[in-house]
Amino acid sequence: MIEPAKLFQLEGGQKRRKLALTFGALERDILGIAEKGTEYSFSALSRTEYITKITQILLKDPKLPAEKAENLQNLLNTQPLDELRLCNTARNALLEIIGAFPAEWDLVIAPHANPTDENGVVKQRSFYPGMCVYAEDIRSPFNIGSIFRTAEGMGAEKVYISPCCVSPEQPRAIRSGMGCIETMGWEQVSLDKLPADMPVFALETGGTDINEFKFPERGICIIGSEELGVSPEALRKAEYGCVSIPMKGLKASLNVGVAFGILMQKWVEYINKNSK
Repeated sequence: MIEPAKLFQLEGGQKRRKLALTFGALERDILGIAEKGTEYSFSALSRTEYITKITQILLKDPKLPAEKAENLQNLLNTQPLDELRLCNTARNALLEIIGAFPAEWDLVIAPHANPTDENGVVKQRSFYPGMCVYAEDIRSPFNIGSIFRTAEGMGAEKVYISPCCVSPEQPRAIRSGMGCIETMGWEQVSLDKLPADMPVFALETGGTDINEFKFPERGICIIGSEELGVSPEALRKAEYGCVSIPMKGLKASLNVGVAFGILMQKWVEYINKNSK
């Protein structure tokens, strides 16, 4: 981090880039995830005072839109100061001016609950036995990470991935998975190697309305690629049926991770309702 007085001396783009980096470093410090050597360390100023001073520097930027400036000023005036929200708002305002919008894997996200105990052993997770998903040829690391995150959060037992699926161990997949890839059971298998004793159904257009579909208590749901959807081979494998999400839009299209989230909510809801 740089002293406020030195920031004042910088010009235009250089100042904005340095401020953006500084606000990002402060976010990590506030969340307790700062890398070693980047923790806040100015003894002359408290962290709150430092954040206030560099925000005041940003407020003098002639390219800062009026509505952004008003928002930042309101955050400054609110006590106690919400350091994290102020830094995040300031950083994103600067990135907008610079024209460098953050990708999903660049976001500063608070750490989630530790999945291991004091001995480093992974805690036993709760799930619905036999609730599984087969991700067929998902190409985007962000999407596969999102699928794992949803599967873990909603209580799926296992994720199967096809041979042509992007690896869940790809760095961007790990980032978007938020630790769920490490704790979620998964296996890479071809369609013909899926368990033969479990019903298989597909999430695809042209099937039974998701509000009317009778989900199996145990089963494997196939979700298809971002570009082509579920393959003809996978649809033939889905002997239990096909489920669809009704939509009204002109495009009638959902991101695969979003569609999977809707599917999982409905599946869990159905099981909870019919197991009583």
